[in-house]
Amino acid sequence: MHLRPFPATGQLVSEIGLGTWQLGGSQWGEITDEQALATLAAAAEAGVTFLDTADIYGSGRSEELIGRFLKQPSTKGGSQCDAFFLATKLGRRSDPGWPDNFTRETIFQHTEDSLRRMNIERIDLTQTHCLPVEAMLRAGVFESLADLVRQGKLAAFGASVESVDEAYQCLQVPGLSSLQIIFNIFRQKPLEGLLDEARRRKVAIIVRLPLSSGLLSGQWTAQTEFSPVDHRNFNRDGEHFNVGETMSGLPLAAGVALVDELRPHVPQGITMPQFALRWCLDHPAVTTVIPGSKRPEQARANATASDLPPLSATVHAELRRWYAQRVAPQIRGKY
Repeated sequence: MHLRPFPATGQLVSEIGLGTWQLGGSQWGEITDEQALATLAAAAEAGVTFLDTADIYGSGRSEELIGRFLKQPSTKGGSQCDAFFLATKLGRRSDPGWPDNFTRETIFQHTEDSLRRMNIERIDLTQTHCLPVEAMLRAGVFESLADLVRQGKLAAFGASVESVDEAYQCLQVPGLSSLQIIFNIFRQKPLEGLLDEARRRKVAIIVRLPLSSGLLSGQWTAQTEFSPVDHRNFNRDGEHFNVGETMSGLPLAAGVALVDELRPHVPQGITMPQFALRWCLDHPAVTTVIPGSKRPEQARANATASDLPPLSATVHAELRRWYAQRVAPQIRGKY
């Protein structure tokens, strides 16, 4: 596993991390505690050091599972906690809900709750969780997070956003350390200047949904079915939250067809998921990529993308043209 520096703190983190939305068990189908802990252990064994969670994933269950995992002795010796960069998010809890979630008092309380659930004294990174930028600026959300950094509760703060416009707004915030964005072969808009600007400002780029909610696994058909409690079922057309968070905003049948068009571009000897992850890693502004995994074998397989050679400049150029002509016109939702 190759490491990249997190610009704000200089800490080295794995370029393939682990997103843990699925460990909450509420929007990716059911997962047992044992399965979740085994997945975390497999990721760690594969060299993953960057864990991304949020206080609403399973109403805190994801953070609690991470806390339980961190209590376990490390197979490499020493504390498990010392080996990881822990990133969480806040702002979307229903208690007390918007707009009260944006008050200083609530931000401080929700931070304490995350610290308790993960059983740690300081969070490496807290991100605002796809919140209205104007509302955050009016309420002083980023100022509250900066105060938590000064108090030693956080090492850094950042923003998870839904659109490129929101990302540019957040880049203007003093002290912002990171941007978490949707970026994958099907969502290439950040290449139109955002990645370069973030790199110039020394702001980390954390890539979520690099496999487009699993669409880029290459294993689906237009008839693939999902659990009733899986967002790829109940949010397929944006019924509950931004449709871009589900399969990059592509309709299932269209997405499957596009994956088939991609297959000739995949170099011999690597899988579609490895290809998709390697594509993300080839962009130097990217600090870490956080695919989700529900099974240990998925976590191990995703980690192998770090050791693959970069894709050729020809492949990248072909995919840029293909994206503009075939994919971009079909994307729905905030972008």
